[in-house]
Amino acid sequence: MTGTPRRWLFVLTILVGSFLLFQIQPMVARMVLPKLGGAPAVWNSAMLVYQALLLGGYAYAHWLGRFTVRRQAIIHLALFLVAALWLPIGIAQIAPPGPGQEALWVPLLLLASIGPVFFVVSAQAPLMQRWFAADSRAGDPYYLYAASNLGSFAGLISYPAFVEPTLPLAAQSWGWTAGYALLVLLVAASAAARWHSHAETAESASGAEDEARPTWRRQIHWLLIAAVPSGLMLSTTTHLTTDIVAMPLLWVLPLGLYLLSFVIAFSTMERPTQIITFLAPATLLAVGGLALLSSGGGSMTIAQASLAMLFVIATALHGYLYYLRPAKQHLTLFYLIMSAGGVLGGLFAALLAPLLFDWVYEHPLLVLAAGALLPLPALFPWDKWLNLSAQSVRIVVVLLVAIAAFASWHMVNNWGGVLDRPTVAWGLAIFVTGLLVIGWRWAFVSVLMLLMIGAGGWDTIQESFTGARVRSYFGVYTVTDYPASNQRRLAHGTTLHGLQRTDAAHRRDPTTYYGHQSGVGLTLDKAGALAGPNASIGIVGLGAGTLACYRKPGQQWTIFEIDPVMVEIARDPAKFTFLSDCAGDTPIVIGDARLQIAQQPPGRLDILVIDAFSSDAIPLHLLTKEAIGIYQRALKPDGILLIHISNRFFGLEPVLAEEARARGWASAIRMDPGPIGDDYGDLTGSNWVALTATPERLRQLTGGIRPRTDASKDGAWVPLEARPHFERWTDDYASTLPVLLWDHIFGGRDE
Repeated sequence: MTGTPRRWLFVLTILVGSFLLFQIQPMVARMVLPKLGGAPAVWNSAMLVYQALLLGGYAYAHWLGRFTVRRQAIIHLALFLVAALWLPIGIAQIAPPGPGQEALWVPLLLLASIGPVFFVVSAQAPLMQRWFAADSRAGDPYYLYAASNLGSFAGLISYPAFVEPTLPLAAQSWGWTAGYALLVLLVAASAAARWHSHAETAESASGAEDEARPTWRRQIHWLLIAAVPSGLMLSTTTHLTTDIVAMPLLWVLPLGLYLLSFVIAFSTMERPTQIITFLAPATLLAVGGLALLSSGGGSMTIAQASLAMLFVIATALHGYLYYLRPAKQHLTLFYLIMSAGGVLGGLFAALLAPLLFDWVYEHPLLVLAAGALLPLPALFPWDKWLNLSAQSVRIVVVLLVAIAAFASWHMVNNWGGVLDRPTVAWGLAIFVTGLLVIGWRWAFVSVLMLLMIGAGGWDTIQESFTGARVRSYFGVYTVTDYPASNQRRLAHGTTLHGLQRTDAAHRRDPTTYYGHQSGVGLTLDKAGALAGPNASIGIVGLGAGTLACYRKPGQQWTIFEIDPVMVEIARDPAKFTFLSDCAGDTPIVIGDARLQIAQQPPGRLDILVIDAFSSDAIPLHLLTKEAIGIYQRALKPDGILLIHISNRFFGLEPVLAEEARARGWASAIRMDPGPIGDDYGDLTGSNWVALTATPERLRQLTGGIRPRTDASKDGAWVPLEARPHFERWTDDYASTLPVLLWDHIFGGRDE
């Protein structure tokens, strides 16, 4: 067993363990969707839990290092068996969160559901490297960390591409359990391979390379270098979904690039890391200079550049960590501090930033932190070329920073909300200046900050003092006035979330997706005829409160809204007056709509409107068989369920067509073109689906279903477009891949 170091066995064990870690994360996220929904901040807080458990696993691996390999193996395998009590993977049954408590509830739920198994599996990477190094012939163990992150990347990518579309959650859970059993066998085999190794512990294997414990200064340096890429990965996700483009599965890309950066930085091939490190300062200037821009306008170019910057900066900083690595006797301490840095960056980006800032300011702050920590090899050593004295160099550097400040001032004064030619010219001047001062860290960071301020950053900062923008756990909301068109708009990230006319004669007019020719407008205008003067109506998703002015005297309305901040915005007459003008006494139930509707009396509602957005994606858990069943219970037998499916990236008709077919319900879709005949630009095209268990009620609503060729005509309801062999969405199985509009994603289309 001990004739060779058995490198392949340790590589395989680390690969399997890391693969399992990154399979369990999206799998549990899918499981928790019915309980909370899929806002970007939910994923961030989940990532924080995973990082904290990873830190615990690394601390445990470091603690185990005091024992012989035999005792480590006995303890570790025993812990594996105890953690197996949490298998198969499932969600713990704990009370749902109160309003505003999601930030604490998500970590608690995840800890109770998967904490022990995640903890023990997370110890694999450092522990297996330590066991590998216990054989004096094994060589440098650090390259095994590249294998660890390669396994993590494979787990991350394979879940949305293969596992989720092909397996229900129950099968996923049992498959993961089988992988866990395989991992236990591999760990046992690895322990056997070192049971009679030439060195009992990593310490005794260190021999001639004995090295003093790293200083506190060095450990803090490791901590900060590890924290910045971790925080930048999360802030890039939030920044892209908030101000660039809300794209499905976007969270996979930053995390995947973050993991790949470890694969490159910790590999035995140093040249790629050296090249990327050389390019990193210029990349930080070119892309990080836009980090304070809050008017991305859905630019896919900016999104792609932001992802490229994350990869370059993460690789450069992780390569620097690899360069600073200690001797293998301190391997577990090194990984423990790296993990602590990951938690620190996650804590800042996921929990502290939404509480401290009204915008994603954590992103530019982390970009500046990257500039303060990156290795900065001089790109143009002009001081040596010109043979200048130290004092002359200092003067020139100060002058260059002054030139950048002058250019930034010009950009601020002439900023019109877009990167026009004069702005780009001044920006290029700052960029070139930044390249010239790369060798002087204070100057480089100063020029980077000046470029941020000039490229829209000053406007972003000023808006924070107007009260027009507010941030919650669910996103960033901005209220903006457009006096020229008499409009006030509410944006949630990149999605238009509400619009009101500011002129008195039209301020109660329905706007955006809710005009009188939209599906919801046609339905609510007929509510009296459909259900009588005392119709009971439920609305899921408040927005600016636009639908409130459809309410008629005698009608009983209930609004369901998950975000308390959205309620504050809609109820503030200084922002929007739909509620105060038309339905000020309407009860608003705060919390996840699916959970709250499940608590409503059965058979109470005549009409239920589902208009719930998480940025530009409808929460998947509101469209499953179980969710529709909850709505059906709340509706009267002849009630109408109305669902808003307008979306840039998902074609959701097949989902509801299959649901209607499975239930034997009547259904139709109103595809309102919107702007036709709109003199003010207040209306937006929309798609609303009506479903009811009573065909006669649908005929009363639609006046008869027309052919799809008539879809754009006033008041026309047309059949839903079904897809052959489409699998019904359930809480156990639902995949967004079959309904993604790939041409919209890769074409970068914005509406």
